[in-house]
Amino acid sequence: MSWQPTATLTHLRERANLIAKIRHFFAERNVLEVDTPLLSHHTVTDPHVVGIPAIYTEIGSTEEKILYLQTSPEYAMKRLLAAGSGAIYQICKAFRQGEVGRVHNPEFTMLEWYRPGFDHHALMDDMDALLQVILQTLPAERVCYADLFQQHLGVNPHAADAAQLEKIAQQKNISFTGKLADRDAWLDLLWTHCIEPVVGQERPIFLYDFPASQAALAKVRDENPPVASRFEVYFKGVELANGFHELQDAAEQEARFQRDLLFRQQHGLPEKNIDTRFIAALKNGLPDCAGVALGIDRVIMLALKCQRVADVVSFAFERA
Repeated sequence: MSWQPTATLTHLRERANLIAKIRHFFAERNVLEVDTPLLSHHTVTDPHVVGIPAIYTEIGSTEEKILYLQTSPEYAMKRLLAAGSGAIYQICKAFRQGEVGRVHNPEFTMLEWYRPGFDHHALMDDMDALLQVILQTLPAERVCYADLFQQHLGVNPHAADAAQLEKIAQQKNISFTGKLADRDAWLDLLWTHCIEPVVGQERPIFLYDFPASQAALAKVRDENPPVASRFEVYFKGVELANGFHELQDAAEQEARFQRDLLFRQQHGLPEKNIDTRFIAALKNGLPDCAGVALGIDRVIMLALKCQRVADVVSFAFERA
């Protein structure tokens, strides 16, 4: 029976209906739907996000070019923003290496949108309204990153070093044997094992103001301590979205990419090239905006009360 879809036809019809509601949500707000390439000459430098390469050969040539399936449409969408698109959204496929499980599929559907003039708090309002439409949730809870770590683990995540975090993890019987056991890796492990499973059960929770070391493409506010203007959304133990008040400084963004490359070199990870077209777009001028990426398959899984994303996609990885 491996030829049959992993989702029932009923679920696929309900999925189509929910995606239509998402499009209506943005149409009401005059947010333009766009379409950007799935295949790119570059992939992300982030050491913790692994793209899937694709080999391309021009007709009549023997030269093989390594391209990449997009891990997110973020860079291309920001190039559109820099070109003057205004508010935009996209529903598209994204691809990441080695992620298969209850809430993971190497090929997945992502909703990403950007709102000029918004900061991450205004975008949380947008996200909260969308979740209420799609999941019929209560208004979301909002808690800063530091408060949750203090409440559940009695530690200040901005001040604790890797050794202190590792000690807490050992007390919780959490071990990590990989090469990337740095401070942020321990914070992630403590979050996923100790906090994530117990928050956002009755209504979604927005976690905001991350450590500056986890800014990625978000602005960092010069406070004490500095914090990244970033949020994540969780509901019923599932991570749904990641959003930023977007960094506009091309020099700072390039410096972060260079730090990624150094980290890769130090840890024996594959080398990547910086997406120079994206940096050029930032130099041209990205409008002040906030953006967020939402996992559509996960949202639909929760909406239909399913246990696996395989139950809401036509053909999950094992049957693709």
